[in-house]
This record gives sequence, structure tokens and C-alpha cells, in this order.
Amino acid sequence: MKLTPSAIQDELDVILPAVQKPGRYTGGELNQVVKDWRTVQTKVALVFPDLYDLGMSNLGLAILYDLVNQRPDALAERAFAPWTDMEAAMRSRGVPLYSLETKHPLIDFDIVGFSLPYETLYTSTLNLLDLAGIPLFGSQRSEEHPLVIAGGHATFNPEPMHAFIDAFVIGEGEEVIQEIIDCVQEYKPRGDRSAMLRALAQIQGVYVPSLYRAEYHPDGTFARIEKLVPEAPLPIIKRIAPKLPPPLTRFIVPYVDTVHNRAPIEIMRGCTRGCRFCHAGMITRPVRERTVEEVVEAIEETIRYTGFEEIGLLSLSSSDYTHVVELVEAVSRRFKGQNLSISLPSMRIESLTVDLMDALQDSRRGGFTLAPEAATERMRKIINKPISTEALLETARAIYARGWTTIKLYFMIGHPAETLEDVQAIADLCKQVLREGRKIIGGRAKVNAGVSTFVPKPHTPFQWVPCDTIEQIEVKQALLKEQLRGRGLKLNWNNPRETQLEAWLSRGDRRLAEVVYEAWKRGAKFDAWGEHFNYSAWMDAFEAVGLDPTFYTHRPRPLDEVFPWEHLSTTLRKTFLTQDYLWSLEGQTRIDCRNQCFACGILPTFANLRRENPGEVWQCPEVKNKRVRVRKSAELATSVDVIRPQSIVLDPKL
Repeated sequence: MKLTPSAIQDELDVILPAVQKPGRYTGGELNQVVKDWRTVQTKVALVFPDLYDLGMSNLGLAILYDLVNQRPDALAERAFAPWTDMEAAMRSRGVPLYSLETKHPLIDFDIVGFSLPYETLYTSTLNLLDLAGIPLFGSQRSEEHPLVIAGGHATFNPEPMHAFIDAFVIGEGEEVIQEIIDCVQEYKPRGDRSAMLRALAQIQGVYVPSLYRAEYHPDGTFARIEKLVPEAPLPIIKRIAPKLPPPLTRFIVPYVDTVHNRAPIEIMRGCTRGCRFCHAGMITRPVRERTVEEVVEAIEETIRYTGFEEIGLLSLSSSDYTHVVELVEAVSRRFKGQNLSISLPSMRIESLTVDLMDALQDSRRGGFTLAPEAATERMRKIINKPISTEALLETARAIYARGWTTIKLYFMIGHPAETLEDVQAIADLCKQVLREGRKIIGGRAKVNAGVSTFVPKPHTPFQWVPCDTIEQIEVKQALLKEQLRGRGLKLNWNNPRETQLEAWLSRGDRRLAEVVYEAWKRGAKFDAWGEHFNYSAWMDAFEAVGLDPTFYTHRPRPLDEVFPWEHLSTTLRKTFLTQDYLWSLEGQTRIDCRNQCFACGILPTFANLRRENPGEVWQCPEVKNKRVRVRKSAELATSVDVIRPQSIVLDPKL
């Protein structure tokens, strides 16, 4: 029997006093939005398939919640994964997964949207569908069931989840969520789910996997994707918000501590650095920046509406924001004496200037984070982070001299070109930085090293290379554990088996869907949580399905191999990625593409999104002092031709 919202609340009154952190499950926070279900046409449940503590810090989910609730004809409510104690209580008492705002079961919503920023959320997604009483497989859903959609960085290769999600949003969601709601409003009253899915596929950036079939070569490699209906588009081109909308300021204020107890304001989207391992840097092109005035006004409104005392100025590379010093100085002036802490959580050594560090001196002292990623200049050239060790040490000295006591250094191990000497250099560099700190501030100096394991992600120049083996990673980690000991040094590292799971899922094809399902049946969920990660469940699932996991991780790919994700276009040309991969083999680097355009493919796409009239000349945000003239016609924006560099001309005289 399906429970009503009031019946669910009655059950919660019994359950919540007996579980950890009941504030995760109550709703009722400051700035939540509650609408009358009787007067709203379309109901959207936004789901983060992990704990409330993590999901409430997800900016994308918060933005969509705000945008949907601005519509008078739609509402958005939230749901998160219950921790194990809460889930056990819910299942024992027959309580389905419900929304925090009104306690409606998720099965009552018109749209259930999952945020998938990383692959280790897949089994938890299945678990929440099951807890909600929604059929796991899209093929088993009828007109009475919600439309299940998903978006986020992991969906740039959605094939391992193709069987469970009705439609994926490829790219940015601010505009496309509105078009999806409009489509559901038009087609759901007709009671024709198949027609609705075909209509959704016509929206740029929406991928409906049931409209396609995958084919494979006899050796198991992916061959092609084929359309099952004529109107299914190929390729599916990512959605880009041509102009960042006004930043969110009415954040929901949680009752319990979350992973980031701060208000995040995105100052810039995209990155021009071209780090070859960085999935986010490749898929979020081009760069779009907010003005200093817009950011400062957003901070002022955020403080008024939320009372947060820390603001995170977010981007992939905050110190690359064109007016970053001006911004920090403006914030310091406007909010002087208000005990406001400003954090720039992602800064690059190359663009971290003395002026910026001086401007940040009013911030509360703590850790200062840098990401050299590699400790030898040879490896930095391979991954396209061409900074010198001396530049890093000079930056470290400047940081310690301005009062910070801890420097956090992020590194990556596991690239196939890496040697043990490169790994040893990580330990040596950390010790060098610590010595510099002790010269300046004595024994208070600390260095924390975070060492992650490389995963060759789709849509990056390294998508052709294999992963390191678990055994090799364990040898490298053992070396670092031995070397990075003692006062002032701290080391954090990944479980290499968890990294293998991330690699399987991020590089997988449609056959991985059966593996995900079998792993979930064997108890896999909360795969990102070390205490719950069940490696044997995954190995048993591969065996049950008859797939070799090393097929996805440990073989190099020939340059002409077709990838299972190629029908989803980030607009970066494969020839560009191939050239960048070949350059990595030679240790050849690319400069920041703000200073030179390498015709990756994004500019003609973005030009057409921004263009009001054919032939318009507009200022390119990625290439300083240059403009782009679009040569082709209005239909370019929906044509595969958008990824051809011949579609633009860079004229330095303009």
C-alpha cells in the first residue's frame, strides 16, 4: 500500500529518534521552498544519491532547485540517500524514499532527477530507485511512473547506466531543465511515454539511450552506436549555457554540519589550461566569467538571506579569474569587520601572484592548497602542467611569509609513463617545501600531501592510455608512506581498488550496466565510502556477467579505436585530443589557450550560441585581444559542423 505524506510523517515520528543525525531527514530548513501540490502542474524531485551531508554542498543541485521553483507551474523538492540505519528502518516499516519538503513518495513526482558528479554513485542510484518503488530498468516503466533523468560530469559517458535512466542531460542544466519540464507538460497528459522520450531527444543536450543500439566487434571492442528511430540525433552535442545566470543567493541552510559549511558562488566556469588528465577542464569549455560587481552583490545577498560566515568563490582555477585581485580587494573593503571568511579553493601556481596573496591576507589563516600534480618537470610536461620546481618553492616561501602555516600539495600517481623516480620526487619535493617553511616560520610549518591515483577519463587526451595495476600503485604508495613520515608531514592516499572501480565505470560501455546491477544485488552501495566499499561484490558481478574488468582498464587503445562515448560530443574534436595525446608522448606542452587558440572545436559552437545575427563578430572569452567571426549560417548550431575549426577565423586586427 502506497503511503500518503501524512502517513510517512507519522512513521518518521517513530523512526527518527532512533537514528543518527535525524536532521538529515526532516526538511524544514531556512530557505526551503514548499508549494501547494494541488496548484502546481509539474513536480520535480532532485536527488543526490549520497548522504544529505554531501548533497547539500552540491552547487548544481541547489541551482536547479532554485530555477525550477521560480516557475509558477512547477516545483522542486529534494531527496538524499539515507544512511544504513535509516534505510533499514524505512524498509522494515515500509516507508518509501520521500521528499524532504512535503514527504511525498518519489513515485508521486513527474520527474525524478539524479545528480551524478562521479561514477561511484551508480549503485546508490539503483538502491534509491528500489527504495522509492520505481522500477530499476527504464524498459519496465509505464506511463504511471516518473520520468527518470540524470545529469552531472559522470554522464559524459552514461553508457554503464543506460538501462536505468530514461534520459541523460549532457552538459549544463540551467536552460535544458526548463525545456524538459515543458516537454513533460506537453506529452505526459497524452499518456504516451514513448512519444515523450522521442520528443525529449530533440532537445539539444538530451540523450535518450533507449533510442539507440550499441554494436561490438568480435574482439569485444565497441563498434558503433545505431539509431533505432530516424529522429534520434547523432551526435548528441553537449548543452552550454551561453551566459551564466545570476548566482544563487538564497541557499538552504542545513540543521546539521555538511562537508562544506559555506555558501558557494561560482565566479567562473570552464578552464583554459588544458591539463591532459582533467576531465572537468575539457568538458566545461569555454570560459565564462561573472563580473566583480555581480559577485560582490551576490555575496551581500547571500549573507542577508543565509547568515553564512564563509563564502567559497568557486571555479576550476580561481586564480585564473581575470579580475581575481580586484575581486578579493572589493570583497575585503565591502565586508570589512563582518568576520567574513573568503576561500578560493582552487588556485594554480602559475597564476598565484604576490598581489593576490597580499589581498587574501585578511582571510582566516589555515591551509593553502596548491596542485603541482607531478614532482618532476618531465612528468609535468607529459600532463601539461609546465611549472618549474623553483617556481613552486618560490610560491611556497611567499605563502609561509604571509602567515599561512600549512601548505596542502596535491599529486597524482599511476600514469603509465611514470617511474619510481618520479614517485620518489613527490616525497623529496614535499620535504623541500617543509624546509622552506621552517626557515620562515619555524616548527609551525606543515605540509600535507594528497596523492590520488590517475584514471584516464573519457573526452581527454589520455583516454587512449591504460590504468596502472593495483600492485604497481601499492608499491608506489608504500614508497610514499615510508618517505613522508615525521613531524610536519602528512600523507593522504586513495584505495587503489576504489580507483579501479572508478576506471571501470568511467571507461565502460553498455555491457557494464549488467555489472552495476549484479553488484547492487550483491550489496554494493555507498561505493565512495571506504567502510562500505565492497570490492568482492564487484569482482563477483564481473564474473557473473562474463566480462573481464581488465579489458576496460589495463589495455592501451589504438588511435583508431571507437570509444563507447563518442556519440556524445563535448565539441572537442577527436583530432585535437589525438594530437594532444601524441604531444604528451613527446613531452610537448600547450600554452594557456587564453593566449593562443588551438582550434579544439569549442569556439564555433559557442559563437553560434552567442550570435544573434549571422556574421556577428563577438569577443572570444578564451583568446585575449581577439575576436571570432562566424562564417556559417544559423543552422550551424545544430550541425556536426560546429566542431570544425574552419568555421571560425581569428583576426588579430579585429
